[in-house]
Amino acid sequence: MTLIALWKPYGYVSRFTPDGGHAGLAELVRARGVYPIGRLDHDSEGLLLLGDDGALAHRLSEPGRGHPRVYWVQVEGVPDTAALRALERGVTVQGRRTRPARAQLLREAPPLPERPVPIRFRKRVPTAWLELELREGRNRQVRRMTAAVGHPTLRLVRVAIGPLRLLELGLSPGAWRRLTADEERALRDEERALRDEERALRDEERALRQERAERGSSTKASSASRPRAKSRGSSKSESTSAQPSSSAPRSYR
Repeated sequence: MTLIALWKPYGYVSRFTPDGGHAGLAELVRARGVYPIGRLDHDSEGLLLLGDDGALAHRLSEPGRGHPRVYWVQVEGVPDTAALRALERGVTVQGRRTRPARAQLLREAPPLPERPVPIRFRKRVPTAWLELELREGRNRQVRRMTAAVGHPTLRLVRVAIGPLRLLELGLSPGAWRRLTADEERALRDEERALRDEERALRDEERALRQERAERGSSTKASSASRPRAKSRGSSKSESTSAQPSSSAPRSYR
């Protein structure tokens, strides 16, 4: 099995062939039989994994699997506490609420190389850097989240996937290398732990549903076993029907 870490630069798509006028990964990665695990948009940068393990790739890239991903995000303006809490609680993106996240304001710009294409600069509008940790991956989610709280994204760099930290991998933009045995083991161990956690949560939810169903069945059975009291109208009707009708013909000997 092969697992590769790449610092995807700005302007490249997360596929080997060019797309939409943007260069593909074939210009950067000289390895056969590997495919991107997840994606970064052409205008996003940072850590991208590639590999040949289809099952692992599916588990790591599935949007709802809960794998932590950390981003450094340069935004317009300086988000206040309310904006940060909104990002953490979840905001509505394309009609769906995002999962709880971790958001914090960085005190200074992170140690990143300059982008080849400078960000949009407005003299009277300050910028700030955020660190966001998400446990889901939807299309352009980070950009839509910051826009939802009034701070459009200017630059987006993914700096961690699970236990792998971009700046600890010794890479520069456009560079790649195979993961070491220890790095791969750490990634697989975390994926396995998250899978076990999800399984435990599903078992707990199943047990709760079964308990509710059994409680509901018990309540219905108890209600059915109680004798029903006859209503007055019912007794009177039965009594009346038992008496001979005055209009019935009488028999005389």
